[in-house]
Amino acid sequence: MRVVIKGAGDIATGIAVRLFRARFQVILTEVARPTAVRRTVSFAEAVWEGTATVEGVEAMIAPSVAAAAEILHVGRIPVLVDPEAECVSWFRPDVVVDAVLAKQNLGTDITDAPLVIAVGPGFLAGVDCHAVIETQRGHDLGRVILEGGAAPNTGVPAEIGGHDKKRVLRAPASGMFLPVVEMPIGTRVRPGDVVGWVDDASVVVEIDGILRGVLAPGVPVSEGMKCGDVDPRCELDHCYTISDKARAVGGGVLEAILRLYPGSVTLG
Repeated sequence: MRVVIKGAGDIATGIAVRLFRARFQVILTEVARPTAVRRTVSFAEAVWEGTATVEGVEAMIAPSVAAAAEILHVGRIPVLVDPEAECVSWFRPDVVVDAVLAKQNLGTDITDAPLVIAVGPGFLAGVDCHAVIETQRGHDLGRVILEGGAAPNTGVPAEIGGHDKKRVLRAPASGMFLPVVEMPIGTRVRPGDVVGWVDDASVVVEIDGILRGVLAPGVPVSEGMKCGDVDPRCELDHCYTISDKARAVGGGVLEAILRLYPGSVTLG
């Protein structure tokens, strides 16, 4: 069974790894300058580096749909720079998963594939897609929704280690983001540390923790846009492994496929 996942950030990557390990053929699409923050666990990094490996699963940049087919053939996950997911018409996948997490529908239609699944708020099951997967942390995380949509975006990050808003680093202005080269993901940080700049404005840490994620250099940002993430739990391993949230959402997607795909499911 072939699955196209729109988006290749950390949540989309968690979905991709779970499906890949369940023997689905997985293809991801991304924009030319990905805005993934948790780059060490995002297949979007393949757009910058050519390849990206997360928990032993390798993704490779595909310069064309033909190249993507070859990458699938050798047992890897292709990543296509294809913001409009035009590859869907070429691959004719069994399942399309919208994991862009834009908090709104940017073009996914229930007719895009025999089964269409959307992740997070901005979609209505039965209208935009066949199922929606809840992404809000809490009791319903990963739940398969067959009527209505996911919980609306609150604009407040979930609390981790006693912190919510302060753990997320946001752009102080609009412009081009440049991280501090000497401060890679996994660095221990403290209040007042500068992790990057947007033009002449600095991005400053507010809490103690580990820099769990930061935008790639040269990504255009708007004021208030997320450009970094500090984890107050200070578990270095968390920087390099799929999060509990991504695993739960991936499990929801897998459940939706096995429950809803028309007819019998043939893997491989």
